[in-house]
Amino acid sequence: MKRRTLVGSIAAAAAAAAAPGTASPRRIGMSDVNRLNKRFAEIIASDHRHGGQLGIEQRAAALADEALNLQNAGSATQRVRSNLYASAAAFRSSAMWAAIDGRRYDIAMAHMREAQALAEMSGDQAIKFRIWSHAGTMYRHMGRPADAFAANDVARNLHLTRRDPLFASLGLARQGAIHGTAQDRTGTRRAFEQAQDAMLRADPTDYRPVWMLAFYDQAELDSLALSAHLALGDYSTAEYHAHRCLSALRPHMIRSRAITTTRLAHAQLAQGAPDAATATAMKVPAEAATQHARVTRMLQEFGAALRATAPGSSTVQTWTEHTATWRMAA
Repeated sequence: MKRRTLVGSIAAAAAAAAAPGTASPRRIGMSDVNRLNKRFAEIIASDHRHGGQLGIEQRAAALADEALNLQNAGSATQRVRSNLYASAAAFRSSAMWAAIDGRRYDIAMAHMREAQALAEMSGDQAIKFRIWSHAGTMYRHMGRPADAFAANDVARNLHLTRRDPLFASLGLARQGAIHGTAQDRTGTRRAFEQAQDAMLRADPTDYRPVWMLAFYDQAELDSLALSAHLALGDYSTAEYHAHRCLSALRPHMIRSRAITTTRLAHAQLAQGAPDAATATAMKVPAEAATQHARVTRMLQEFGAALRATAPGSSTVQTWTEHTATWRMAA
């Protein structure tokens, strides 16, 4: 991936700014920040539609560099500079998330380090929360619950979570998902009870960043509970949360619907219902099945489990024929 490091970007831009010239430096203002924020909203929308794509990661990384380069493109107030660092951190955190979602973990870690440095310079609590919370999710997906707890605790200990119950709820829900990975049933139950309570206390009229408004709601809480209970092997509870999530998902959450549908199929199959599970899995759109790394892997695991559960059955044949149409469409 062709991108400059944080230090390299600052050095290059500073050198350009120091070069002699006759033109007066331009004034960087909140209009520049607002323009970047509109681009950030586009990245968020693209992520919820497609998720995990290399193109999203690359666009987000390029926009992070664009925001950073503005620091040295002219004069600006401290408020504007802080907002530019926050914007760069937000874009870099989206690049990080796209890499996590696409299972490109080494690249995600590189994005994470740059995002963390930028967030510190911005002083923005919300973007710090997003980055460390993403880090917790990354380590959970990597099967490293101790690191996941440590990263998520950084997010949960920010004073923002004491001021806004919705941030507290998200931190607790992701903590619950990590407890599931760690096979801690009591911790899972307690975390989700607390997450639900915090969500109910949150004031819906409070200001929150666009990335938070775009995804965290009751459906996402149930999605995380679904993930946790699948990991615990509590398949009936996992199915319950899957149905709740699917009924509440907003239309733009296309990626989330594909993931939840796939997890529901796993929960149904584990309860001895291969026909129902296969019918569920067949609802996943071909695009998500073939182009989203997490969904692709989960469906491959579903197919293997189905063949082990009902070898030689007509259900296996139906699934085999269905996945062949995906391969032709890819």
